[in-house]
Amino acid sequence: MTQNKIRWGILATGGIAATFTADLQTLDDAEVVAVGSRTLGAAQAFADKHGIPRAHGSWAELAADPEVDIVYVATPHSAHHAAAALCLDAGKAVLCEKPLTLDAAQAEDLCRRAEAAGVFFMEAMWTRTVPAVLRMVELVRAGAIGTPRLVTADFSVSFTGSPEHRMRNPELGGGALLDLGVYPLAISQLVFGTPSVVQAVATLTPESVDDTTAVTLVHPGGGVSALTCSISADGTWSATVAGSEGRIEFGRGFTSPSGFSVFRGDTLVERVEAPFLAGGMVHEAIEAQRCLRAELQQSPLAPWSETLAVMRTMDAVREQVGVRYPA
Repeated sequence: MTQNKIRWGILATGGIAATFTADLQTLDDAEVVAVGSRTLGAAQAFADKHGIPRAHGSWAELAADPEVDIVYVATPHSAHHAAAALCLDAGKAVLCEKPLTLDAAQAEDLCRRAEAAGVFFMEAMWTRTVPAVLRMVELVRAGAIGTPRLVTADFSVSFTGSPEHRMRNPELGGGALLDLGVYPLAISQLVFGTPSVVQAVATLTPESVDDTTAVTLVHPGGGVSALTCSISADGTWSATVAGSEGRIEFGRGFTSPSGFSVFRGDTLVERVEAPFLAGGMVHEAIEAQRCLRAELQQSPLAPWSETLAVMRTMDAVREQVGVRYPA
């Protein structure tokens, strides 16, 4: 990128698209120049609300916009593959909302398309770019808690919504795992890497997506992860990384942390504070822009191999608990 500002296009017009757009607009070196939707009316309404100069009535028009450097894909899970593939094939860099796709096969296909097009591509998993999480990884690798042995993490919320809502609708990739469980899995992957054993149990909703899921992972070297997610339970929404000589605790809201505590036994050794800027999505935008300016195809914070590893773990979980999507 040679221009002063990175020019963004927003694909889709829902709540997460609005949050990301607001975060982008806090950056001096970013500019939201276009939005695309399946209808011109929806795109124009979003553009008017957020002060975006151009509205496109189709994804293809957004992908073809010569003034757009990178597209943020903000559709429901089930449309990630189609939307991202369209943009990548058009030669556009893409930041695609998590989970990258419904399954690993779709994710692998997108990585191949990005490689063939020679463009930047990244999953918008903010956990991998938030400063507090990055600092946690640094401390663990430096031996601050000894040898890491156990990751425990829960992301459970008591959700009340209709069967048509994306959280419950199998047509939209609903269920706890893809929407919430991906965050505990991201922490586990950052600490231990890819598991050698995946064991999972779940209860399903009447729509046959997972309501409450428990996942146990065993990792090479002996580490274990115990992870839970639910769309019907008011859980702890917390994460702990425990080692042979101490532990790191993220309080409630570990998915958007501004810091964490380091303990040895009952003793608080250190409280680490790290900025969590704007709505939090700004961190992944900053990383994407850094990579664009460095002419990278992959972010070292969220390389394709790591994204694919988590997708394969989720595939294994869904196979064991019996969740299938129409797509």
